[in-house]
Amino acid sequence: MIYEGKAITVKEIEGGIAQLDFDLQGESVNKFNRLTIEELHAATDALKAQKNLKGLVITSSKDSFIVGADITEFTELFAGSEEDLIANNLKANAIFSAVEDLPFPTVTAINGIALGGGFEMCLATDYRVMAPKAKVGLPEVKLGIFPGFGGTVRLSRLVGVDNAVEWICGGSENRADVALKTGAVDAVVEPEKLVEAAVAIINQCNEGKLDYEARREEKKGKIKLNAMESMMAFEISKAFVGAKAGKNYPAPVEAIKVMQKHAGLTRDKAIEVEAKGFAKMAKTNVAACLVGLFLNDQELKKKAKAWEKEASEVKLAAVLGAGIMGGGIAYQSALKGTPIIMKDINQDGIALGLKEAKKQLTRRVDKGRMDAGQMADVLNSITPTLNYGDFKDVDLVV
Repeated sequence: MIYEGKAITVKEIEGGIAQLDFDLQGESVNKFNRLTIEELHAATDALKAQKNLKGLVITSSKDSFIVGADITEFTELFAGSEEDLIANNLKANAIFSAVEDLPFPTVTAINGIALGGGFEMCLATDYRVMAPKAKVGLPEVKLGIFPGFGGTVRLSRLVGVDNAVEWICGGSENRADVALKTGAVDAVVEPEKLVEAAVAIINQCNEGKLDYEARREEKKGKIKLNAMESMMAFEISKAFVGAKAGKNYPAPVEAIKVMQKHAGLTRDKAIEVEAKGFAKMAKTNVAACLVGLFLNDQELKKKAKAWEKEASEVKLAAVLGAGIMGGGIAYQSALKGTPIIMKDINQDGIALGLKEAKKQLTRRVDKGRMDAGQMADVLNSITPTLNYGDFKDVDLVV
């Protein structure tokens, strides 16, 4: 064993090739909390101290790869000064850059979701192989910020400005086929063959068939655009994204401005520009509100799961008031397999509710998500009534 911690282990797997595996103890997913970042630093130092290593494969023992940063730490982190945020960001970035600078080829095996800092970890390696059902992306703009672990720097050099703007400003999760076509990953293979594929790439590098050093230097260099191309790419992007995002969501446009500023810089200087821009966004009220909303949503989901365990089974539901809203509620309940009574004070309301439920189901049939027989079964699970007497066996009333 080369290194063993509570979030990361490193061992040699074959022919001088090491495997760095993320497996955060006590958690269902991997995330970049303080512990994981500290252990990545220690693990990287341990790798650098090894003699005769020929390559590194980075993996995850969880169903997902790394879901991103630990957002529960953001509130305390963002409460610090802008200078402290920059310093903290650069400290973490130095670790990612140390991985990128290891003296042998590196490949990430992406078995599941790799978002935010998780995908930025992938971008720090020379190559990336991805499972068909995995997804990658940089969703930070949804929290009022943008990538801060080198994402704006590495992605823009790897896939080009236009693609980087689309991924970063859109904050989307991208399928494997999209990532491959864009150039964000190098191969898509079945999950059980990820490590094998990664090792094969490393062997090709060591045999001189792949030039990992040239690829690495390209990723660490300047964006390859002349002055006119740069102006066109960034100015058009700022206008388009700005119009779409609006003045109340500054992060997408600020991300483009940051990429424009560091386009002519090499990696380390470019990361300094990114760190300053990230800190600026982290101190906005928009970021504070969006992070707060996210954390509250997560807390609500936890409570809902706890309540669900204690709740009695709902075998029959009811909704008071039909119409469009009542019909929508009845549709959702019946679709999930829970029969429901739809009560109204007159027949017109009942008719409108049934019409709404039928409309929603027809859309599913038109999209091929169910057939006519299944639609009929769901509709038959909705019982219209004008009388409370039908409620005697109801378990839940909405």
